[in-house]
Amino acid sequence: MSGGTVEAQHVPTVAHGGLAEFYELTKPRIVLMVLMTTLAGFYLGTRGSFDLTLAFNLMIGTTLAAGGTLALNQYVERDTDAMMKRTRHRPLPSGRMRPAEALAFGSIATAAGVIYLAGTTNLLCAAVTASVTIVYLLAYTPMKRVTWMCNIVGAIPGALPPVAGWAAARGSLAVAPFLLFGLMFLWQLPHTFAVGRLYRADYARAGIHLLPDNTARGGNPSNPVVIAASIGLVALGVIPTMLSLTGLVYTGIAVALGAAMLVLGILMARRSAGLAAARRVLLFSLIYLPVVLLAMVLDRV
Repeated sequence: MSGGTVEAQHVPTVAHGGLAEFYELTKPRIVLMVLMTTLAGFYLGTRGSFDLTLAFNLMIGTTLAAGGTLALNQYVERDTDAMMKRTRHRPLPSGRMRPAEALAFGSIATAAGVIYLAGTTNLLCAAVTASVTIVYLLAYTPMKRVTWMCNIVGAIPGALPPVAGWAAARGSLAVAPFLLFGLMFLWQLPHTFAVGRLYRADYARAGIHLLPDNTARGGNPSNPVVIAASIGLVALGVIPTMLSLTGLVYTGIAVALGAAMLVLGILMARRSAGLAAARRVLLFSLIYLPVVLLAMVLDRV
């Protein structure tokens, strides 16, 4: 801990952030995933013809709000980022950008995104998007320094983008967007716990609790969470078809991939499991989400 603190204190602060630094500050790969899931919710919520103008406005506002929120997250976590090998080269801990620049950029982008959504989609979509920012920054981010249960709280804002997309399309909510929420919520648990295993030492160095601290007695309490979430993914593969929202093709794909996630989660939960098991869960989770969402979109009833 002390070594990481010293490193953070000696980062130069004279550099000005360029366009590349601002782009990196938004975590573009995560923004892309947010856009993908938001658009899926929008498409599934669309009645009649697909409104390209509304979809475009939704993507613009979501990009601003998501990128701004992630920039604010990097501002808040700049000291802990400096302590970890995987994050110390980010714009703030590396000294390529001033904290004040990141704070101003993140605040303006987030506010602009929510306001844009309120003006071009509807207030419900804007409110759902704003709640993502609030829970992510005010609940999940500080909890990471306290308890591994932060992963469960953090899965809430991560699961809300498709709900925002549905809200943009209809101006109201129903059962279907909460099925999307459940899918995203459950998917994140094996994904994030796999990440926690792969970078356990790095997170421990920075005092971030993505995994339980002491797992010597009674096993790792995150393992039942991973297994329960994977079982939930299998069950969720059936429900949309039972409600006549999707067809049997989606059900077959979702159940098969959910079962595969369950097997990989059980293998990762074994006491003898190494990093390879966590890496398999992580890689498969990156396949699971786009494939299942695509199947849901293509097999919509």
